[in-house]
Amino acid sequence: MLADSAVEHYRGSFHNKAMYLPLAVSAQSLVAGLHGIAARNRGGDVRREASHHLAVVNGASGLGFHLYNIAKRPGGISWLNLFYAAPFGAPAALSLSGLFGLLAERIRAGGPPIRGVMPSRVTAWLTAAGLLGTAGEAGLMHFRGAFQNPAMILPVTLPPVTATLLAGATVKPCLATPARWSLRLLVAVGFIGSAFHAYGIQRNMGGWRNWSQNLLNGPPLPAPPAFTALATAGLGALDLIEREA
Repeated sequence: MLADSAVEHYRGSFHNKAMYLPLAVSAQSLVAGLHGIAARNRGGDVRREASHHLAVVNGASGLGFHLYNIAKRPGGISWLNLFYAAPFGAPAALSLSGLFGLLAERIRAGGPPIRGVMPSRVTAWLTAAGLLGTAGEAGLMHFRGAFQNPAMILPVTLPPVTATLLAGATVKPCLATPARWSLRLLVAVGFIGSAFHAYGIQRNMGGWRNWSQNLLNGPPLPAPPAFTALATAGLGALDLIEREA
């Protein structure tokens, strides 16, 4: 999220000074997550939780900013503006990462269920929702690219199937095995997608020798690992659910 917003907002020349904010907030949330990994104690930390809360709020505000950016253009909310204006769903990734951070803190502290639901199941449902949203964003961008490479269909079709299996596994344990294999495949898709995007950048005039321009104009290099991150969270949720069972 930090890398993606940095590239996209740099391409926008930080026209609005508020465009610096998601970089600072995502960096802070990233540090909080790393601190949580390194911490020896099993309890929560109010500073880490505050960082993740800030990420959730900033991502939601970013959705409003991006929607305004699209709506104010000639033609308003249209296919053309959805293709080339600020990516509508991108800020939601920051809110999503903040929510995952908050769930991680609750799980670390052995916190109580959330409205009667264990945090592991909430994590699985949040992952499934994130996969659907990310697949929608990928579908929009790949539709803009006319699906010129058949492999561009994979990040649009596999995530909804995986999301369905993962959500189903929280109710029917028999779906845990196919959900796990689907998530593992999605982990690989994230890495392979970055390789495809790197190749797409190379195909632009000047290739990687002209990286300062092509990195901004080519397929977004930091975007595909979002699937890897979400699939990893889903695998963790499945492991927690099985332990609780």
